[in-house]
Amino acid sequence: MPIPSPLDQTVVNLSPTELVQLPNTPLLIDVRSGLEYRTGHAPGARNLSLPRLLLGLGIARWVLPPWFRDLPPDQPIAVVCLTAHRSPIAAQQLVKLGFTAIYNVTGGMVEWRRLGLAIAAKAQAG
Repeated sequence: MPIPSPLDQTVVNLSPTELVQLPNTPLLIDVRSGLEYRTGHAPGARNLSLPRLLLGLGIARWVLPPWFRDLPPDQPIAVVCLTAHRSPIAAQQLVKLGFTAIYNVTGGMVEWRRLGLAIAAKAQAG
């Protein structure tokens, strides 16, 4: 069962298993570096590193990829990183930007792999 984050009630923490079991999977954004992403990521995840996201939400919106800039505010988004240290930061920034359905994947890709969930190696353009 999803548990609201104590940091902000609009961010919902989900385990990797809970995420893959959702009937309508949100857009999954992997906020690790491009190199980390290429070593293996969740199937369908789009890569947008945390530094690039933070820069784009600040003074340089042009650094954000078009697919991200075009997202509607009600687009459900889940964020994942390596160990769930960067993803909560990204989740909070997305809330501040006005997105209304944000999920943080707890345990990150370390937990994803530990659970034996599918891993993709082909990069999603972004």
